[in-house]
Amino acid sequence: MAINEVFPNPTVKGVHFEMRFPNLFYLERRIGDLQTRIMKEFPESNLILRRQFLLADVGPNSSIENLPEQTDQEAVRKIWAFKSKTGVVLNVLTNSLQIHSEHHKTYNNAACDDKFRDVIAYVVPNFLEITAIPIITRMGLRYIDDCPIIKKDNETFVKWYNTTFRLDRFDISDATEMVFRATVRRGGYFLRYLEALTSKGDKYTLTLDFDGFAEEIEPKNYLTVTDGLHALISNEYEASIKRPVYEYMKKGKDETV
Repeated sequence: MAINEVFPNPTVKGVHFEMRFPNLFYLERRIGDLQTRIMKEFPESNLILRRQFLLADVGPNSSIENLPEQTDQEAVRKIWAFKSKTGVVLNVLTNSLQIHSEHHKTYNNAACDDKFRDVIAYVVPNFLEITAIPIITRMGLRYIDDCPIIKKDNETFVKWYNTTFRLDRFDISDATEMVFRATVRRGGYFLRYLEALTSKGDKYTLTLDFDGFAEEIEPKNYLTVTDGLHALISNEYEASIKRPVYEYMKKGKDETV
Protein backbone atom coordinates (compact mmCIF):
# COMPACT_ATOMS: atom_id res chain seq x y z
CA MET A 1 0.00 0.00 0.00
CA ALA A 2 1.93 3.05 -1.25
CA ILE A 3 1.63 6.21 0.81
CA ASN A 4 0.24 8.88 -1.50
CA GLU A 5 -1.62 11.17 0.88
CA VAL A 6 -0.98 13.49 3.81
CA PHE A 7 -2.77 12.07 6.86
CA PRO A 8 -4.55 14.24 9.45
CA ASN A 9 -3.13 12.08 12.24
CA PRO A 10 0.31 10.84 11.08
CA THR A 11 2.61 8.77 13.27
CA VAL A 12 5.75 10.74 12.37
CA LYS A 13 7.02 12.79 15.31
CA GLY A 14 10.35 14.03 13.98
CA VAL A 15 12.38 14.17 10.80
CA HIS A 16 16.08 14.95 10.66
CA PHE A 17 18.60 15.66 7.91
CA GLU A 18 22.36 15.73 8.39
CA MET A 19 25.24 16.45 6.06
CA ARG A 20 28.84 15.89 7.20
CA PHE A 21 32.02 17.17 5.62
CA PRO A 22 35.69 17.75 6.52
CA ASN A 23 36.30 20.49 9.09
CA LEU A 24 35.97 23.94 7.52
CA PHE A 25 38.34 26.21 9.45
CA TYR A 26 37.18 29.23 7.42
CA LEU A 27 33.46 28.70 8.08
CA GLU A 28 33.19 31.33 10.81
CA ARG A 29 34.23 34.03 8.35
CA ARG A 30 31.45 33.04 5.94
CA ILE A 31 28.57 32.24 8.29
CA GLY A 32 27.27 35.81 7.91
CA ASP A 33 26.80 35.22 4.18
CA LEU A 34 24.75 32.12 4.91
CA GLN A 35 22.68 33.97 7.51
CA THR A 36 21.81 36.69 4.98
CA ARG A 37 20.83 34.13 2.35
CA ILE A 38 18.46 32.14 4.59
CA MET A 39 17.17 34.93 6.84
CA LYS A 40 13.77 35.12 5.12
CA GLU A 41 12.92 31.53 6.11
CA PHE A 42 15.10 31.29 9.23
CA PRO A 43 14.78 34.70 10.94
CA GLU A 44 15.89 33.58 14.41
CA SER A 45 19.60 33.04 14.99
CA ASN A 46 21.89 32.23 17.90
CA LEU A 47 25.49 31.29 18.52
CA ILE A 48 25.74 28.32 20.87
CA LEU A 49 29.00 27.53 22.61
CA ARG A 50 29.07 23.88 23.58
CA ARG A 51 31.76 23.34 26.18
CA GLN A 52 33.40 19.91 26.33
CA PHE A 53 34.42 18.46 29.66
CA LEU A 54 37.15 15.93 30.31
CA LEU A 55 36.16 13.11 32.65
CA ALA A 56 39.02 10.90 33.76
CA ASP A 57 39.67 8.14 36.25
CA VAL A 58 43.26 8.90 37.21
CA GLY A 59 43.68 5.88 39.53
CA PRO A 60 45.60 5.70 42.81
CA ASN A 61 49.05 6.10 41.28
CA SER A 62 48.35 9.08 39.00
CA SER A 63 47.84 12.76 39.53
CA ILE A 64 45.32 15.14 38.03
CA GLU A 65 48.25 17.45 37.23
CA ASN A 66 49.55 14.88 34.73
CA LEU A 67 46.50 15.08 32.49
CA PRO A 68 46.97 16.81 29.11
CA GLU A 69 45.57 20.32 28.97
CA GLN A 70 42.73 21.10 26.59
CA THR A 71 43.12 24.09 24.33
CA ASP A 72 40.30 26.63 24.04
CA GLN A 73 39.56 25.32 20.54
CA GLU A 74 39.15 21.77 21.87
CA ALA A 75 37.13 22.84 24.90
CA VAL A 76 34.50 24.93 23.10
CA ARG A 77 32.54 23.99 20.00
CA LYS A 78 30.61 26.65 18.12
CA ILE A 79 27.14 25.94 16.74
CA TRP A 80 25.42 28.54 14.59
CA ALA A 81 21.71 27.90 15.18
CA PHE A 82 18.85 29.21 13.04
CA LYS A 83 15.12 28.71 13.53
CA SER A 84 12.13 29.14 11.24
CA LYS A 85 8.71 30.52 12.19
CA THR A 86 7.36 26.95 12.18
CA GLY A 87 10.03 25.74 14.60
CA VAL A 88 12.37 24.04 12.13
CA VAL A 89 15.91 24.15 13.52
CA LEU A 90 19.06 24.48 11.42
CA ASN A 91 22.40 23.89 13.15
CA VAL A 92 25.66 24.59 11.36
CA LEU A 93 28.97 23.32 12.76
CA THR A 94 32.44 23.37 11.25
CA ASN A 95 31.98 19.76 10.13
CA SER A 96 28.22 19.26 9.72
CA LEU A 97 24.88 20.81 8.82
CA GLN A 98 21.73 19.56 10.58
CA ILE A 99 18.05 20.25 10.01
CA HIS A 100 15.50 19.11 12.61
CA SER A 101 11.73 19.36 12.24
CA GLU A 102 8.76 18.25 14.30
CA HIS A 103 6.53 20.33 12.05
CA HIS A 104 6.69 18.55 8.71
CA LYS A 105 4.40 15.60 8.00
CA THR A 106 5.47 14.91 4.42
CA TYR A 107 8.73 14.79 2.51
CA ASN A 108 7.52 15.60 -1.00
CA ASN A 109 3.81 14.89 -1.34
CA ALA A 110 2.38 16.94 -4.20
CA ALA A 111 -0.86 17.50 -2.26
CA CYS A 112 0.96 19.53 0.39
CA ASP A 113 2.72 22.89 0.07
CA ASP A 114 4.76 22.37 3.22
CA LYS A 115 7.40 19.76 2.36
CA PHE A 116 10.58 18.83 4.22
CA ARG A 117 12.36 18.32 0.90
CA ASP A 118 11.81 22.00 0.08
CA VAL A 119 13.63 23.02 3.27
CA ILE A 120 16.62 20.87 2.33
CA ALA A 121 16.58 22.21 -1.24
CA TYR A 122 16.54 25.76 0.15
CA VAL A 123 19.28 25.45 2.77
CA VAL A 124 21.85 23.13 1.19
CA PRO A 125 22.48 25.01 -2.12
CA ASN A 126 23.02 28.24 -0.19
CA PHE A 127 25.49 26.48 2.08
CA LEU A 128 27.33 24.83 -0.82
CA GLU A 129 27.66 28.13 -2.65
CA ILE A 130 29.41 29.88 0.24
CA THR A 131 31.65 26.92 1.18
CA ALA A 132 32.42 25.17 -2.14
CA ILE A 133 33.13 21.89 -0.32
CA PRO A 134 34.43 19.20 -2.71
CA ILE A 135 32.93 16.18 -0.94
CA ILE A 136 30.14 15.28 1.47
CA THR A 137 31.52 12.52 3.67
CA ARG A 138 28.14 11.38 5.01
CA MET A 139 24.54 12.34 4.47
CA GLY A 140 21.59 11.03 6.45
CA LEU A 141 17.82 11.24 6.61
CA ARG A 142 16.03 10.00 9.71
CA TYR A 143 12.35 9.55 10.53
CA ILE A 144 11.05 8.76 14.01
CA ASP A 145 7.45 7.50 14.30
CA ASP A 146 5.46 6.93 17.48
CA CYS A 147 2.82 4.37 16.61
CA PRO A 148 -0.25 3.47 18.67
CA ILE A 149 -0.79 0.28 20.61
CA ILE A 150 -4.54 0.12 20.96
CA LYS A 151 -4.57 -3.17 22.82
CA LYS A 152 -1.43 -4.79 24.25
CA ASP A 153 -1.77 -8.41 23.20
CA ASN A 154 -0.18 -10.52 20.47
CA GLU A 155 -3.31 -10.92 18.38
CA THR A 156 -3.98 -7.19 18.10
CA PHE A 157 -0.34 -6.29 17.68
CA VAL A 158 0.27 -8.53 14.67
CA LYS A 159 -2.90 -7.19 13.02
CA TRP A 160 -1.37 -3.71 13.13
CA TYR A 161 2.35 -4.35 12.57
CA ASN A 162 4.80 -6.56 10.70
CA THR A 163 6.91 -6.73 13.81
CA THR A 164 10.46 -7.97 14.24
CA PHE A 165 9.74 -9.01 17.84
CA ARG A 166 9.78 -12.73 18.75
CA LEU A 167 6.22 -12.80 20.03
CA ASP A 168 6.14 -16.60 19.84
CA ARG A 169 8.67 -16.60 22.67
CA PHE A 170 7.99 -13.32 24.47
CA ASP A 171 4.29 -12.47 24.72
CA ILE A 172 3.82 -8.73 24.34
CA SER A 173 1.14 -8.67 27.02
CA ASP A 174 3.85 -9.59 29.56
CA ALA A 175 6.49 -7.19 28.22
CA THR A 176 7.47 -3.89 29.80
CA GLU A 177 10.14 -3.28 27.16
CA MET A 178 11.15 -4.73 23.80
CA VAL A 179 13.85 -3.54 21.39
CA PHE A 180 15.10 -4.69 18.02
CA ARG A 181 17.97 -2.96 16.21
CA ALA A 182 19.69 -3.64 12.90
CA THR A 183 21.97 -1.88 10.41
CA VAL A 184 21.84 -3.18 6.85
CA ARG A 185 23.12 -2.26 3.41
CA ARG A 186 20.50 -1.54 0.75
CA GLY A 187 22.10 -1.01 -2.63
CA GLY A 188 24.42 1.97 -2.31
CA TYR A 189 22.79 3.13 0.93
CA PHE A 190 22.64 2.01 4.55
CA LEU A 191 19.67 1.74 6.89
CA ARG A 192 19.76 1.70 10.67
CA TYR A 193 16.41 0.37 11.89
CA LEU A 194 15.10 0.45 15.43
CA GLU A 195 11.80 -0.95 16.70
CA ALA A 196 11.05 -0.37 20.38
CA LEU A 197 8.16 -0.93 22.75
CA THR A 198 8.16 1.98 25.19
CA SER A 199 5.82 3.23 27.88
CA LYS A 200 4.82 6.37 29.71
CA GLY A 201 2.98 5.22 32.78
CA ASP A 202 0.39 2.69 31.64
CA LYS A 203 0.36 3.91 28.02
CA TYR A 204 2.47 1.89 25.55
CA THR A 205 3.79 3.08 22.20
CA LEU A 206 5.69 1.40 19.36
CA THR A 207 8.58 3.58 18.22
CA LEU A 208 9.82 3.01 14.68
CA ASP A 209 13.13 4.74 13.96
CA PHE A 210 14.43 4.75 10.37
CA ASP A 211 17.89 6.23 9.83
CA GLY A 212 19.08 6.07 6.22
CA PHE A 213 22.52 7.29 5.23
CA ALA A 214 25.05 7.34 2.42
CA GLU A 215 28.78 8.06 2.30
CA GLU A 216 31.16 9.91 -0.03
CA ILE A 217 28.66 11.99 -2.03
CA GLU A 218 29.46 14.60 -4.64
CA PRO A 219 27.76 17.85 -3.58
CA LYS A 220 25.92 18.20 -6.89
CA ASN A 221 24.15 14.88 -6.16
CA TYR A 222 22.92 15.78 -2.67
CA LEU A 223 19.22 15.94 -3.55
CA THR A 224 19.26 12.77 -5.66
CA VAL A 225 20.80 10.90 -2.74
CA THR A 226 18.35 12.41 -0.24
CA ASP A 227 15.44 11.34 -2.45
CA GLY A 228 16.90 7.84 -2.55
CA LEU A 229 17.20 7.74 1.23
CA HIS A 230 13.60 8.85 1.59
CA ALA A 231 12.42 6.15 -0.80
CA LEU A 232 14.35 3.59 1.25
CA ILE A 233 12.78 4.80 4.51
CA SER A 234 9.29 5.02 3.03
CA ASN A 235 9.50 1.44 1.78
CA GLU A 236 10.62 0.21 5.20
CA TYR A 237 7.83 2.11 6.92
CA GLU A 238 5.25 0.60 4.58
CA ALA A 239 6.74 -2.84 5.27
CA SER A 240 6.38 -2.27 9.02
CA ILE A 241 2.72 -1.24 9.28
CA LYS A 242 -0.58 -2.78 8.26
CA ARG A 243 -4.00 -1.46 7.24
CA PRO A 244 -5.26 -0.56 10.77
CA VAL A 245 -2.40 1.93 11.10
CA TYR A 246 -3.46 3.64 7.87
CA GLU A 247 -7.04 3.82 9.16
CA TYR A 248 -5.75 5.29 12.44
CA MET A 249 -3.80 8.01 10.58
CA LYS A 250 -6.84 8.92 8.47
CA LYS A 251 -8.88 9.74 11.57
CA GLY A 252 -8.64 12.93 13.57
CA LYS A 253 -6.78 12.81 16.86
CA ASP A 254 -10.01 12.97 18.84
CA GLU A 255 -11.69 10.16 16.91
CA THR A 256 -11.64 6.57 18.11
CA VAL A 257 -10.30 3.78 15.95
